[in-house]
This record gives sequence, C-alpha cells and structure tokens, in this order.
Amino acid sequence: MPKKPAPRTDDAAQDGAAGSAVATKSAAQKALEKLGLKRDIDLALHLPLRYEDETRIVTLAEVREGQQAQIEAVVTHQEVTFRPRRQLIVTVDDGSDTCTLRFFSFYGSQQKALAVGNRIRVRGEVKGGFLGRTMLHPSFRAAGGSLPTALTPIYPTVAGLPQPYLRKAVLSGLARADLSDTFAPGDLEVLRHGIGHQPLWTLRDALQFLHHPTPDVSLDTLMDHSHPAWQRLKAEELLAQQISQLQSRRERAALRAPRLQGGVGQTLHARLLAALPFGLTNAQQRVGAEIAKDMARPIPMHRLLQGDVGAGKTVVAALAAAICMDAGWQCALMAPTEILAEQHFRKLLGWLEPLGITTAWLTGTQKTKERRAMLALIESGEAQLVVGTHAIIQDKVKFKNLALAIIDEQHRFGVAQRLALRKKMTAIEGEHEKGAEPHLLMMTATPIPRTLAMSYYADLDVSTLDELPPGRTPIVTKVVNDHRRDEVIERIRGQIAEGRQVYWVCPLIEESEALDLSNATQTHADLAEALQGATRADGQSVLIGLLHSRMHADDKKAVMGAFTAGLMSVLVSTTVIEVGVDVPNASLMVIEHAERFGLSQLHQLRGRVGRGAAASACVLLYSTGDAPRLGEAARERLRAMAETNDGFEIARRDLEIRGPGEFLGARQSGEAMLRFADLAQDTDLLAWARAEAPMLLDRHPHLAHKHVARWLGGKAEFLKA
Repeated sequence: MPKKPAPRTDDAAQDGAAGSAVATKSAAQKALEKLGLKRDIDLALHLPLRYEDETRIVTLAEVREGQQAQIEAVVTHQEVTFRPRRQLIVTVDDGSDTCTLRFFSFYGSQQKALAVGNRIRVRGEVKGGFLGRTMLHPSFRAAGGSLPTALTPIYPTVAGLPQPYLRKAVLSGLARADLSDTFAPGDLEVLRHGIGHQPLWTLRDALQFLHHPTPDVSLDTLMDHSHPAWQRLKAEELLAQQISQLQSRRERAALRAPRLQGGVGQTLHARLLAALPFGLTNAQQRVGAEIAKDMARPIPMHRLLQGDVGAGKTVVAALAAAICMDAGWQCALMAPTEILAEQHFRKLLGWLEPLGITTAWLTGTQKTKERRAMLALIESGEAQLVVGTHAIIQDKVKFKNLALAIIDEQHRFGVAQRLALRKKMTAIEGEHEKGAEPHLLMMTATPIPRTLAMSYYADLDVSTLDELPPGRTPIVTKVVNDHRRDEVIERIRGQIAEGRQVYWVCPLIEESEALDLSNATQTHADLAEALQGATRADGQSVLIGLLHSRMHADDKKAVMGAFTAGLMSVLVSTTVIEVGVDVPNASLMVIEHAERFGLSQLHQLRGRVGRGAAASACVLLYSTGDAPRLGEAARERLRAMAETNDGFEIARRDLEIRGPGEFLGARQSGEAMLRFADLAQDTDLLAWARAEAPMLLDRHPHLAHKHVARWLGGKAEFLKA
C-alpha cells in the first residue's frame, strides 16, 4: 500500500480543504491536529525528544553491553517458542559474533523478512547475559542502501502517528515555514553577547540542525539544551512570551474600570478594621495599601496576592471587598472547592453581616429554590458580596454592578473560567463603555519563585505576604516508613487523650488495580478498629469521621461541621481538605502514601495544622511497594518537606523538581507556555528578553506581532488570565 504524502498544513492548504475534506482526514492527520501541529511553523518547532545514530554500521565484537548499535548480519536461525510466553527468536551472525533478537509481538510479514539466509540491518540496545548477546524488539530492514548523513530524530507523538509519517510532515513544514528574522536590526549582536559570545545561529539554521544534527555533535549538548542552536530557540521563545505579557499589560491599561476609593469617617472599611478580633501584620497593612492604590485608579487592577499557608490572605481580601462595597459596587469571591468557598463564606459572614452587608452564596449543589433567591439578590444588587465556586461564572448569574473579582487558589481554575469571571462586567454604570472590566485580585498559597514571576506572571503586579500572624506554632515534620504505622496510631491515641484532633489524609477513595494504595474507606474502618476503647480528655468516646469528594454536599457539610466543632477526634479524608480548612485544635496531620503527592500539595496539607497554640506535627507515611527504595523525585520531595516549613523555599524546590509547566497547573489550560527555555538555567536569556520586548514592541511593532504569532499562535490569550 503506497504511503500517503505528508500533509500540507499551511494556511493556503487549510483554506482550500474546506467542506468535505474535513471528513476525509486520515488517522495520522487527525493525530497531527491532536498534537497541535496545524501550521507549518508548528511542525518546524516540533523538536525531537531524542536521536538515534543510524549513520554507521559497527561489528558486534566492538559493541559494549548496554550500547545502542546498528549492525548488518545474516539470519542463521528462527523459531517461535511458547515458554515462558509466545515469542519470536532470531539468531544473526555478522562475522564477528552472534546475537539473539527477541520479539514478543510479531506478524507473519516480519517472520518472512527474518527468514534464515536473509541479510538484514538491525538497530537496538545490545544486552549481555548467560546465553550471549541479545536485542529486545530491535528495528530492522533489509541490508544495503546508503546510510543517512545525520542523526535520526525521534519525535514526541501520539497513537496513530508513526515516526516515519511525522518525520515527513516535519520536514515538509520546515521547508515551507517562514523562518525569517523577527529581531530588529542590530539586536542580534546584543543577543550574541547575551549568550556568552557564542556564534549566533539563524532560526532556520538552528531548526535544520536540531531536526537533523550531524553525527559528530555532542549528544550531551543536544540533550541538555546548551548547544548554540538551542540558545537561539530559547531566546526567541522567551522573547515571544515577554512581548505577549507586555501586550497584555498595555491592553489592560487601555481598558476602563471603576475608581474604587475608600471614603473618610465611619466607612465599611474602617468599621471592619475596628471589628476584627486581631491586629493586622505589617505585611497585611502594606499589601492592603498596594491593593487600595490599584483600585483607586480607572484601570483594571490585575494583582496576584501570594502568601504562605496561614499568612492571612482572607482578611486582606475582605478589606479590599469593603473598599469596593463602600464605593457602591458589588464584589465576587470565587474558590475552587465548595469546602474552601464555604470556609470563606463563614469567615466573611462573621465579619461583615454585623456591619449590615448582605452576602450571597452560590454553588453547583444548591437546591433550586435557594439558588433562585440568591440569583435575585445578586441581580438586584442587594447582595453586595457574592461568594461561591465556579457556579458564579454560569450564564444565569447576572450582576448589577460587579467591580471587584477575587479568585482564590487561582492556579486551580482553568483559563476559560478566570476569563469568564472577568467578563461578568459588561459596562461601567453611567459610562456605557463596552468591554470594561472589574478589578481582579488573584490569591495563591503556592508562592511564586522569582523567575516565574518574571516570566509567566510578568503581566501581573505581585503582592507578597511574607510574615505570619503571631500565635502560629512551628510544625515538626517527620518522614516515616509505612512499616511503623502502629507507632503512628499510638501517637494519635496520645493526641486524642490530650483533647487534640487529628487529620489522616489518603490519596484515593477506592481501590485501583493500577495503584496499590490504601483507600479512605478502608483506612477509616482500620482506624476505627485500632482506636476502639480510646477516650478523649473529657471522657467521651472517640468519633472518627470520613470525608471524600464523592459524598453528597450535605454529608460533607455535616462531617466538617462536627470536626470544626470538636465533636470528632479524627478526620479521615482525601485531599478535599487541602486548602481553606481552619481548625485550631487540630495538632497532628498524617499523610498516607506521601510519596504520591506533589510538593506544593504536601505543604498545603501540612498547613491545616499548627493553627493554634498546641505543638503540631505532620507525619509523612511513605511506602516503597515492591521496590527496594523510593524514586529520586519522591525522595527529594519528602526531604524538602522535612527540611523546611518556608513556602517560598518549598516553591523553589518544587519548580526545580517539576519544571514550570506542571508547577503552574491550569494557568495555561494544562499546556506549558515554555517548551524549550529552562527558567532555572536561562536567567541571562530571560533578562535579555525582558529588556528587548518593550524596544521591539515600540520601535518595530510589526516584527513584534509576527514574532508572537509565530511562537504562541492562539495561546497568547491564555497569558491574559
């Protein structure tokens, strides 16, 4: 069957293929689109994961064990065996030694190609052993023919998209793509100085080389991205990101927003401040002033409030909301989970209801009658403050005059959700300006490392709460093997006897064949049995609760209510308690299978204890399963948790371990905006891009727009959220 030609992906081809052509796309063409490879430039920038050296033939005698090698040899034996499982075994001889080829999945055509007497070219990893040299599932074809002159690229792919087809498509896109320079004249010399005076490659040369490097190049410089060709790509990518962020900031500066200025005398802001049962830290006062200054301007605020677990972000948000309501406008606070939203609702209700503020509550699990009542309060403007989950952004929710949107744990929301909340304000009252936006305050308890703030968050103003309120006790963190589980349960018994409360967190709520993890339901039953007969300090018997995401909302509320009120001694939970739960009497957190959790998630969970005066501890229970020891990344995460309570240090290490794409989560709809640059290594290039972006945008706007379109395509919109 003849191979289909590599698809045209340029705009002209797409325009010409309207209508019925869509229905006739091959599986490989659909797979290309699934990978996001729609334009020629997308294909040109789809770089190899690794390379294989098919440029030379070696003899088996000169190959060391564990090496990848390409040989030409004659098939001397072939058989299909059924022990220990069905497999095709082929013996080949290249004149210097013999080698056994093993295939656990094979077809009749392969058996025919590997018939005794055939001379073949084979490539794979050569392993040693008691029975001699072997290759497992090597690639092979008939011997002879010319050898390639460049390394063979192996590309990231998906099912239905074989490497030969993808290589042709990339080669075709690379030939057609416009790779002309988008730098201003003279700026390339500045870039050359920025990357250590190395020879500066053109974009076309860099891409041609990285798709088909010559065999004499060091594979290390290709794989660690230190080669000058990589430097050119990373510089271009960082510049595209910086220009896009700068454009976003400038576009926002052209929008209108209400001036929300605090009044004088007995304002809501002043009365709230006076009513709080605690004083503000210096950090809270400083950040509050930064937010108030932003909201007083007629330009939409776009500020990220970051602070470690327990730094007091909620009260800062409440004071910002008070300024908004003082000015006669509505404020909305959106949280990612119902538990966290309700936590905020109760706190804000406690602070603001006595001051005469009506607060509406919106979630997806509300009864229809209650929901209708809340929607009416919001539309009429009677509800000055609206708190809820993503239910706030649904079409039926109509605000009278929304002027401040607060998003908590902003990284847990998708881009589309955050943009939808900003679009809830369609016009400034009295000014009839379409496209006006509310002020936006985003909050996160996952501190942002400096390099991320300079790149992914360059269009945001960042405020930092770097001071914890007095009274927070330091948390001792212990890393404990699951074999010592009984000791941990005895520790729990002791805490209960002293009148304290305990969290036990599990990663799953039901058994999974793929992951041998304890589930919350089973753990709840085990703990109930292990703690039979235990009594609290007041002599009452011990109540052990269970909380997970599949429970009905009313049941969740009842369990959390009992634990918060101190009626329940132990709460077995999944990660639904990760953020927002505030029980000062809880002094011990046990995290089961801690090796399965991300670092920032472990830190968030740990922050649920240490909220009162009692000494608090976090026990990280880990299991190696059948393996002799934990993997390197898991060990690094647990070590970081044991060594520091500082959220900023945790964030820095998390970025090192996971990279920016995973660290940011849903900010870019799950897609990392930087594919090539490494923020930990490429700080010089980032500094160059930050300086270059405004110059290029001001002096050569057509080049700047072309550069962003080339690198980001439609993804530039994500940066606005």
